[in-house]
Amino acid sequence: MYLVSDGVYFLLYHVIGYRKEVVLTNLKNSFPNKTDEELKAIRKKFYKYLCDLFLETFKTLTISKQSMLKHCYFDEDSVKLFERLSAENKSIILVLGHQGNWEWAGNTFSLLLHHQLYVIYHPLKDQRFNNLIRKMRMTFGTKLIAMKDTYKDMLQNREELNATAFIADQTPSNLQGAHWTMFLNQDTPVFKGTEVIARKIGYPVVYSNVRRVKRGYYEMHVEMLVEDPKQTTDGEISERHTRRLEKDIMLQPETWLWSHRRWKHKRPADV
Repeated sequence: MYLVSDGVYFLLYHVIGYRKEVVLTNLKNSFPNKTDEELKAIRKKFYKYLCDLFLETFKTLTISKQSMLKHCYFDEDSVKLFERLSAENKSIILVLGHQGNWEWAGNTFSLLLHHQLYVIYHPLKDQRFNNLIRKMRMTFGTKLIAMKDTYKDMLQNREELNATAFIADQTPSNLQGAHWTMFLNQDTPVFKGTEVIARKIGYPVVYSNVRRVKRGYYEMHVEMLVEDPKQTTDGEISERHTRRLEKDIMLQPETWLWSHRRWKHKRPADV
Protein backbone atom coordinates (compact mmCIF):
# COMPACT_ATOMS: atom_id res chain seq x y z
CA MET A 1 0.00 0.00 0.00
CA TYR A 2 2.80 2.40 0.86
CA LEU A 3 4.54 1.70 -2.46
CA VAL A 4 1.32 2.84 -4.13
CA SER A 5 1.31 5.88 -1.83
CA ASP A 6 4.84 6.78 -2.95
CA GLY A 7 3.67 6.68 -6.57
CA VAL A 8 0.63 8.84 -5.81
CA TYR A 9 2.89 11.31 -4.00
CA PHE A 10 5.16 11.66 -7.05
CA LEU A 11 2.16 12.44 -9.28
CA LEU A 12 0.43 14.74 -6.79
CA TYR A 13 3.49 16.73 -5.77
CA HIS A 14 5.90 16.68 -8.72
CA VAL A 15 3.54 16.31 -11.70
CA ILE A 16 0.15 17.83 -10.77
CA GLY A 17 1.38 20.18 -8.05
CA TYR A 18 -1.95 19.99 -6.22
CA ARG A 19 -2.40 23.18 -4.12
CA LYS A 20 1.32 23.54 -3.52
CA GLU A 21 1.11 27.33 -3.31
CA VAL A 22 -1.85 27.19 -0.93
CA VAL A 23 0.10 24.88 1.37
CA LEU A 24 3.25 27.00 1.20
CA THR A 25 1.32 30.22 1.90
CA ASN A 26 -0.38 28.63 4.92
CA LEU A 27 2.97 27.44 6.23
CA LYS A 28 4.67 30.82 5.70
CA ASN A 29 1.94 32.65 7.58
CA SER A 30 1.87 30.06 10.37
CA PHE A 31 5.64 29.83 10.87
CA PRO A 32 7.08 33.27 10.00
CA ASN A 33 10.40 32.47 11.72
CA LYS A 34 11.17 29.42 9.56
CA THR A 35 13.35 29.67 6.45
CA ASP A 36 12.08 28.90 2.95
CA GLU A 37 14.07 25.66 3.00
CA GLU A 38 12.46 24.58 6.27
CA LEU A 39 8.97 25.43 5.00
CA LYS A 40 9.45 23.54 1.75
CA ALA A 41 10.75 20.53 3.68
CA ILE A 42 7.57 20.54 5.81
CA ARG A 43 5.48 20.91 2.66
CA LYS A 44 7.12 17.87 1.08
CA LYS A 45 6.60 15.80 4.24
CA PHE A 46 2.97 16.92 4.33
CA TYR A 47 2.27 15.69 0.79
CA LYS A 48 3.89 12.34 1.53
CA TYR A 49 1.73 12.08 4.62
CA LEU A 50 -1.44 13.19 2.78
CA CYS A 51 -1.06 10.32 0.32
CA ASP A 52 -0.54 7.84 3.17
CA LEU A 53 -3.62 9.23 4.95
CA PHE A 54 -5.80 8.82 1.85
CA LEU A 55 -4.86 5.18 1.33
CA GLU A 56 -4.92 4.33 5.04
CA THR A 57 -8.47 5.66 5.22
CA PHE A 58 -9.63 3.33 2.44
CA LYS A 59 -7.74 0.45 4.07
CA THR A 60 -10.45 0.59 6.77
CA LEU A 61 -12.66 -1.38 4.36
CA THR A 62 -10.41 -4.48 4.64
CA ILE A 63 -8.27 -4.11 7.78
CA SER A 64 -8.86 -6.59 10.63
CA LYS A 65 -9.66 -5.54 14.21
CA GLN A 66 -6.33 -6.92 15.44
CA SER A 67 -4.37 -5.02 12.81
CA MET A 68 -6.33 -1.84 13.46
CA LEU A 69 -5.46 -1.91 17.16
CA LYS A 70 -1.83 -2.64 16.35
CA HIS A 71 -1.54 0.41 14.11
CA CYS A 72 -3.59 2.89 16.16
CA TYR A 73 -3.63 2.69 19.96
CA PHE A 74 -4.03 4.66 23.21
CA ASP A 75 -1.31 5.49 25.70
CA GLU A 76 -1.81 4.25 29.28
CA ASP A 77 -3.00 7.55 30.75
CA SER A 78 -5.75 7.78 28.14
CA VAL A 79 -7.03 4.32 28.96
CA LYS A 80 -7.20 5.25 32.66
CA LEU A 81 -9.16 8.43 31.90
CA PHE A 82 -11.74 6.55 29.84
CA GLU A 83 -12.04 3.86 32.51
CA ARG A 84 -12.78 6.54 35.12
CA LEU A 85 -15.39 8.26 32.96
CA SER A 86 -17.01 4.93 32.17
CA ALA A 87 -17.10 3.94 35.87
CA GLU A 88 -18.76 7.29 36.64
CA ASN A 89 -21.24 6.69 33.79
CA LYS A 90 -20.33 10.02 32.19
CA SER A 91 -20.97 10.63 28.51
CA ILE A 92 -18.44 12.99 26.93
CA ILE A 93 -17.71 15.34 24.06
CA LEU A 94 -14.48 14.55 22.20
CA VAL A 95 -12.69 17.39 20.43
CA LEU A 96 -9.80 16.96 18.00
CA GLY A 97 -8.37 18.50 14.86
CA HIS A 98 -7.52 17.33 11.37
CA GLN A 99 -4.16 16.02 12.53
CA GLY A 100 -2.86 12.48 12.30
CA ASN A 101 -5.22 9.80 11.04
CA TRP A 102 -8.48 10.89 12.66
CA GLU A 103 -10.36 8.20 10.69
CA TRP A 104 -8.30 5.39 12.24
CA ALA A 105 -8.67 7.09 15.60
CA GLY A 106 -12.44 6.71 15.31
CA ASN A 107 -12.05 3.01 14.57
CA THR A 108 -9.90 2.45 17.66
CA PHE A 109 -12.26 4.47 19.86
CA SER A 110 -15.16 2.24 18.79
CA LEU A 111 -13.20 -0.98 19.28
CA LEU A 112 -11.89 -0.19 22.77
CA LEU A 113 -14.24 2.23 24.53
CA HIS A 114 -17.28 1.35 26.62
CA HIS A 115 -18.75 4.59 25.27
CA GLN A 116 -20.72 4.36 22.04
CA LEU A 117 -18.90 6.68 19.62
CA TYR A 118 -20.83 9.16 17.49
CA VAL A 119 -19.04 11.27 14.90
CA ILE A 120 -20.46 14.56 13.61
CA TYR A 121 -20.15 14.77 9.82
CA HIS A 122 -21.25 16.74 6.76
CA PRO A 123 -23.27 14.53 4.36
CA LEU A 124 -21.80 14.72 0.85
CA LYS A 125 -23.82 15.66 -2.25
CA ASP A 126 -22.52 12.69 -4.23
CA GLN A 127 -24.66 9.89 -2.79
CA ARG A 128 -22.41 7.02 -3.88
CA PHE A 129 -19.30 8.57 -2.35
CA ASN A 130 -21.29 9.56 0.74
CA ASN A 131 -22.40 5.93 1.19
CA LEU A 132 -18.79 4.76 0.82
CA ILE A 133 -17.56 7.19 3.48
CA ARG A 134 -20.39 6.13 5.81
CA LYS A 135 -19.51 2.47 5.30
CA MET A 136 -15.85 3.09 6.14
CA ARG A 137 -16.62 5.09 9.26
CA MET A 138 -19.18 2.60 10.55
CA THR A 139 -17.08 -0.53 9.95
CA PHE A 140 -16.15 -1.01 13.61
CA GLY A 141 -19.34 0.25 15.23
CA THR A 142 -19.03 4.03 15.02
CA LYS A 143 -22.35 5.82 14.48
CA LEU A 144 -22.76 9.06 12.54
CA ILE A 145 -24.76 12.22 13.20
CA ALA A 146 -25.40 14.80 10.47
CA MET A 147 -24.23 18.21 11.68
CA LYS A 148 -27.67 19.78 11.39
CA ASP A 149 -29.07 17.13 13.77
CA THR A 150 -26.28 17.27 16.36
CA TYR A 151 -28.02 18.73 19.39
CA LYS A 152 -31.33 16.96 18.74
CA ASP A 153 -29.65 13.54 18.42
CA MET A 154 -27.42 14.10 21.45
CA LEU A 155 -30.50 14.83 23.56
CA GLN A 156 -32.19 11.68 22.25
CA ASN A 157 -29.12 9.62 23.21
CA ARG A 158 -28.79 10.93 26.77
CA GLU A 159 -29.76 7.62 28.38
CA GLU A 160 -26.80 5.93 26.68
CA LEU A 161 -23.14 6.06 27.71
CA ASN A 162 -21.61 7.71 24.66
CA ALA A 163 -18.90 9.95 23.23
CA THR A 164 -19.66 12.49 20.51
CA ALA A 165 -16.67 13.53 18.42
CA PHE A 166 -16.27 17.01 16.91
CA ILE A 167 -13.39 17.73 14.54
CA ALA A 168 -13.52 21.46 15.11
CA ASP A 169 -10.64 23.17 13.32
CA GLN A 170 -12.51 23.84 10.08
CA THR A 171 -13.55 27.31 8.99
CA PRO A 172 -17.13 27.87 10.22
CA SER A 173 -19.80 28.91 7.74
CA ASN A 174 -21.33 31.43 10.15
CA LEU A 175 -18.66 34.06 10.85
CA GLN A 176 -20.97 36.12 13.05
CA GLY A 177 -21.37 33.18 15.41
CA ALA A 178 -17.70 32.18 15.39
CA HIS A 179 -15.16 32.57 18.16
CA TRP A 180 -12.30 34.72 16.83
CA THR A 181 -8.79 34.10 18.12
CA MET A 182 -5.13 34.04 17.08
CA PHE A 183 -4.29 30.58 15.77
CA LEU A 184 -0.92 29.80 14.21
CA ASN A 185 -0.09 33.53 14.11
CA GLN A 186 -3.26 34.41 12.20
CA ASP A 187 -6.62 35.93 13.09
CA THR A 188 -8.89 32.89 12.88
CA PRO A 189 -12.63 32.12 13.24
CA VAL A 190 -13.30 28.94 15.22
CA PHE A 191 -16.46 26.81 15.02
CA LYS A 192 -18.37 27.57 18.20
CA GLY A 193 -21.10 24.93 18.04
CA THR A 194 -19.08 22.44 20.08
CA GLU A 195 -18.78 24.88 22.96
CA VAL A 196 -22.42 25.91 22.82
CA ILE A 197 -23.62 22.30 22.98
CA ALA A 198 -21.12 21.39 25.73
CA ARG A 199 -22.35 24.24 27.94
CA LYS A 200 -25.99 23.32 27.33
CA ILE A 201 -25.74 19.57 27.80
CA GLY A 202 -23.02 19.60 30.47
CA TYR A 203 -20.85 16.73 29.20
CA PRO A 204 -17.12 16.82 30.08
CA VAL A 205 -15.00 17.90 27.10
CA VAL A 206 -12.05 15.61 26.33
CA TYR A 207 -9.27 16.58 23.92
CA SER A 208 -7.62 13.94 21.72
CA ASN A 209 -4.30 14.09 19.89
CA VAL A 210 -3.41 11.51 17.21
CA ARG A 211 0.39 11.42 16.97
CA ARG A 212 2.14 9.64 14.14
CA VAL A 213 4.80 7.39 15.69
CA LYS A 214 6.14 6.12 12.36
CA ARG A 215 4.69 5.33 8.97
CA GLY A 216 1.42 3.49 9.49
CA TYR A 217 1.44 3.71 13.30
CA TYR A 218 -0.37 6.19 15.55
CA GLU A 219 -0.56 6.75 19.30
CA MET A 220 -3.54 8.57 20.75
CA HIS A 221 -3.37 10.70 23.85
CA VAL A 222 -6.52 12.09 25.45
CA GLU A 223 -6.82 14.50 28.35
CA MET A 224 -9.58 16.29 30.18
CA LEU A 225 -10.06 19.73 28.67
CA VAL A 226 -13.07 20.84 30.73
CA GLU A 227 -14.68 18.72 33.45
CA ASP A 228 -17.74 20.94 33.91
CA PRO A 229 -18.55 23.05 30.82
CA LYS A 230 -21.44 24.81 32.57
CA GLN A 231 -18.90 26.58 34.80
CA THR A 232 -16.97 28.06 31.85
CA THR A 233 -17.24 31.53 30.36
CA ASP A 234 -18.16 32.35 26.77
CA GLY A 235 -15.33 31.36 24.42
CA GLU A 236 -13.32 29.50 27.08
CA ILE A 237 -13.79 25.98 25.68
CA SER A 238 -13.07 27.12 22.12
CA GLU A 239 -9.93 28.88 23.30
CA ARG A 240 -8.65 25.91 25.30
CA HIS A 241 -9.17 23.56 22.37
CA THR A 242 -7.47 25.97 19.96
CA ARG A 243 -4.42 26.42 22.18
CA ARG A 244 -4.06 22.67 22.73
CA LEU A 245 -4.40 21.86 19.03
CA GLU A 246 -1.93 24.60 18.10
CA LYS A 247 0.66 23.09 20.45
CA ASP A 248 0.34 19.66 18.81
CA ILE A 249 0.53 21.10 15.30
CA MET A 250 3.79 22.85 16.16
CA LEU A 251 5.24 19.56 17.41
CA GLN A 252 4.32 17.62 14.24
CA PRO A 253 3.30 20.11 11.53
CA GLU A 254 3.49 17.73 8.58
CA THR A 255 0.49 15.69 9.84
CA TRP A 256 -2.03 18.56 9.88
CA LEU A 257 -4.28 19.28 6.88
CA TRP A 258 -2.57 22.30 5.29
CA SER A 259 -4.22 22.06 1.86
CA HIS A 260 -7.44 23.85 2.88
CA ARG A 261 -7.92 27.63 2.54
CA ARG A 262 -8.51 28.08 6.27
CA TRP A 263 -7.73 31.80 6.44
CA LYS A 264 -9.84 33.09 3.57
CA HIS A 265 -12.11 35.14 5.85
CA LYS A 266 -11.44 38.40 7.63
CA ARG A 267 -12.88 39.30 11.01
CA PRO A 268 -16.10 41.35 10.51
CA ALA A 269 -15.77 44.94 11.62
CA ASP A 270 -18.57 44.58 14.17
CA VAL A 271 -17.04 41.48 15.85
